[in-house]
Amino acid sequence: MKRANLLFTSLLFIFVTSCSSVKNIEIRDLLHHSNCNQQNVYEYTQDSLPIPLHERDISPIVAQKLSFNNLNMANAIGILGSVTRFVELRQNPKPMDDLAYRLELLELKQAIDQKINSSSLEISAISSEMDCEEERTSQVANYLVGKIREKESKLTIGAIVVGALGAILTEGVIKEERASHIVGISTGVAEATFGVMMLLNDETTEFYHKRNALKDVWFGAPTSKNFPAAVWYYLNYSNPENGIKTSLREQIIEKWRSFGQVKKSSEEEMSDIYFGEGGKYTSEQLENRADMYDQLESNINLMKQDLKALSSEIEKL
Repeated sequence: MKRANLLFTSLLFIFVTSCSSVKNIEIRDLLHHSNCNQQNVYEYTQDSLPIPLHERDISPIVAQKLSFNNLNMANAIGILGSVTRFVELRQNPKPMDDLAYRLELLELKQAIDQKINSSSLEISAISSEMDCEEERTSQVANYLVGKIREKESKLTIGAIVVGALGAILTEGVIKEERASHIVGISTGVAEATFGVMMLLNDETTEFYHKRNALKDVWFGAPTSKNFPAAVWYYLNYSNPENGIKTSLREQIIEKWRSFGQVKKSSEEEMSDIYFGEGGKYTSEQLENRADMYDQLESNINLMKQDLKALSSEIEKL
């Protein structure tokens, strides 16, 4: 009987110690450092941001020829003046032998196209950073999920082995009734222990992110070191008079709350990890963080659609 109890204790110890050791040497760099941004730290003042479109005096001719969204995009990337001049020239054509007229049109078109292309590259750069951060977070989450499944598998095997061994000992090996009862109870306790361990089975890890785009979105600072001025203007623009009651940034936050990604009951607690420099994450929290980056990336990519619409509308002029 003593040998049986010793066997159960040893088996439980082996499974507990083997499950609790997490060797994360191979992902340590992912936990503490990010290579998703190599050089882009955006430095600008609030005065450097575009003046909101509804606060500008828009030429009636331009307002008739371009949609509000396209005008706002032109304003965001700093070409509203050039677009206005280009539209006015196109609407008041001069003879084709007027070289000054043709040259000004050509220069304006080239400047507009160049700014649209460079803005597209800038949007792609920030979008790729969001995607990279999502992948980095997902890799760590997948690692933890793998450890959880490995532990769960070991615990399941342990419960099966203990149950089978207990049945063998109580049914045939141990003849004494009192000893058989004790072994049966010990087996039941051991199986219950494995069951409780499976219920509480989870993995956590320290995960850090000194550069945190989610923080800027959540707190909504006047400027951002994570987003260029044009993108930050685009995410924060709202104008209730034109039907844009909430900005894209506010819509993103509302979706996080609506889908339970950020729960109101624990916003302050979650701010420390999601919107700070990092901390102890569970696998579920890491997966949630990756989803938040995916949603942010999707909204930034919408800006490229608006850029294309602006370019197409200018071409039609």
